[in-house]
Amino acid sequence: MKYLDKIKTVYKQILTLILVGFSILNLTACAAAGNQNQVVLSILSDPKTFNAVLSQESPNIFGLTYEGLITENPLTAEKEPALAESWDISEDKLTIVVTLREGLKWSDGEPLTADDVVFTYNDLYLNEKIPNLYQDRLRVGRKRDFPTIKKLDARSIEFKITEPFAPFLDSVSFPILPAHILRKTIQETDGEGSPKFLSTWGTDTPPENIIVNGPYKLKEYVTSQRVVFEKNPYYWKQDQQGNQLPNIENVVQAIVESTDTSLLQFRSGSLDSISVTSEYFSLLKNEENRGNFTIYNGGAAYGTVFISFNQNRGKREGKPLVNPIKAEWFNNVNFRKAVAYGIDRPRIINNIYRGLGSPQNTQISVQSPYYNQAVEGYDYDPEKAKELLLKEGFTYNSEGKLLDSKGNKVEFNLITNSGNEIREAMGAQIEEDLGKLGMQVNFSPLAFNVLVDRLSNSLDWEAHIIGFTGGNEPHSPSIWYTDGNLHMFNQKPQPGTKPLTGRVVSDWEKKIEQLYIAGSQEVDMDKRKQIYNEAQELVSEYLPFIYLVNPYSLAAVKNRFDGIEYSALGGAFWNMEKLSVKDVSQE
Repeated sequence: MKYLDKIKTVYKQILTLILVGFSILNLTACAAAGNQNQVVLSILSDPKTFNAVLSQESPNIFGLTYEGLITENPLTAEKEPALAESWDISEDKLTIVVTLREGLKWSDGEPLTADDVVFTYNDLYLNEKIPNLYQDRLRVGRKRDFPTIKKLDARSIEFKITEPFAPFLDSVSFPILPAHILRKTIQETDGEGSPKFLSTWGTDTPPENIIVNGPYKLKEYVTSQRVVFEKNPYYWKQDQQGNQLPNIENVVQAIVESTDTSLLQFRSGSLDSISVTSEYFSLLKNEENRGNFTIYNGGAAYGTVFISFNQNRGKREGKPLVNPIKAEWFNNVNFRKAVAYGIDRPRIINNIYRGLGSPQNTQISVQSPYYNQAVEGYDYDPEKAKELLLKEGFTYNSEGKLLDSKGNKVEFNLITNSGNEIREAMGAQIEEDLGKLGMQVNFSPLAFNVLVDRLSNSLDWEAHIIGFTGGNEPHSPSIWYTDGNLHMFNQKPQPGTKPLTGRVVSDWEKKIEQLYIAGSQEVDMDKRKQIYNEAQELVSEYLPFIYLVNPYSLAAVKNRFDGIEYSALGGAFWNMEKLSVKDVSQE
C-alpha cells in the first residue's frame, strides 16, 4: 500500500511539472507572438475591477493607467509634478491652487481639464453614495473636515482646507478620471436608486471603452491568464529629446497564482522580474550571472513589525480587560525595556531572515526621510534586562523563574496571526529568549479573524506580534491619536462595542498625540523632522511597541532593461514610462 502511495505521489508531481511546463510554454508563446519591446510581470490573481475609484486591492492596474496631479519620487521622497505643472500654497497654509499642464489629453484624444479634476474629487471621491478608500484620506487633521474643491479656470483648481495639514499633498495624488465619460454614470441610477457608476468599468468591460490618462491603456484581459497594456498615444510625458514616452510598447501582467510557479517561470525566461524572499535568495543568487538577471536590494522594506503589551487598565461590565497583576507589569516601562533588551534581534535576522533583514528602532519606516537615525533602539543585552527587572522589585526563585515583588510568577500569553511563517518563527524565538529571563511566555498563533476580533473588539489579549505598513509620510493618527482605531496598546472601544470604565491615558501618550497633531500642521519639512524626531524619541523611551526587524526589499530583474532605479517603495518599475529594452532585435 505504501508503495502504491509513493507511485501516486510521484505521478502527481510529474503531472504538476507538466502542467506548469505547459503554462510556461503558453506564456512564452504569447510573449514571442507579440512585440518583444515589452515587459512581462506576474500578479497572483485576476483584477477585481477596472474602476480606479472602487478598487480595494493592491497591487492593481492603476499605476500604469492613471496619474494624479502630483506624485512622490520613491527615491527622494519629494513631491513632483505629474498632471499638474505647479502648485501654490497660501501663506496661511489653508489654500492650495494647482495648475494643470497645457495640452493634456485623455487616451481617446479628448482634452483633460480642471472640470475632470473637480468632477473626480467632488462627484466621485466625496460622493457619499460611492463607497471608496479615498474618502477618509481626504479628511483633514483633527477636525476631520473634508476640503472644498472648485475650478478657477480651465487649468486651475483650488483646494481649501480648514486647518494647516501637511499630509494633504498626498491627497492631491489620487487618480483623475474622465468627466466626459463618467458624469452620466453619476447622474443615472439603477433600479435601486444607486448611481450606475457602481457597476461601471467592471472586468467585463471592453478594453477600448476604458479611458485613461497614464502611460498605458488596457489592451486585453484574458481571465486567469493575463492582462495586457499598450502605449497611450496621448500620454503627456516626453524624454529630453522630445520623444513621447513610454519607450516600452506593451506591459503584460501574467496571472500566476503561486509564488513557486512564478519562480519557475522567471527561471525559464517567461517573466522579466519577481520579488525575492529569503527562502529563494540563495538559489537565485547562484544563478544571477548564468540567468542574465540582477538581484536588486532596496534596503529595509517599508513598514514595521513589533511586539506589544496590553496596557489598558479599563474594565468592561466590571471585569478588567487585563489581569491587574499583569497590567502592573505591562504598565511598568522598565519591564517593557527589559523585554526589549531580552529579544535577540541579530538572531532573528540570521536565523529567520537568513541575514536579509535589519533592525527597526522606531515607529517610522527606516527608508522615510523622517526616520530618526539617532534613536539607537535596544541591542540584545540580557544582563541589562535582568538589572532593570531587579531594580523594579522582581526576583528569581531557586528554579530561575521570574517573580514580581508580590511573589507572582511572571507568565503571559503571546499571540500572532497563524499562517504568517515569519511571525510564527519570531514568536517561537521570543518565547525562548524571554524564557532566559525567567519569564513564562505562552506563544499561540491564532486565525487572523480571531486575532483581529481580540485586538479590535473584545480587547482580550496580553501580548501580540503584528506589523503596520509604512511609507515616507509619518502622519498616522489611527495609531498615535489616543482615540485612534489602531492605538491598540491602550485601545478606546470602537463603535458598536461595549463601553469601558477606568481607561487611563498616560501623559506620554498625550504628548505623542500632541506631537503628531503639530507635525501634521507644520508644512516646513525641517521643522516637521524635528517634531517627529521628538515623537520617535518618546516612543523609544516608553515602548508602547517594541520594534523588531524588517526584511530587505529584494527583486530579481532580467538584464534587458535600461533605466532601472530600484526602490523599496516603488520597486523596479516605478519609472516604467522611462525604461527601454536594450536590444529589441536580439530578444
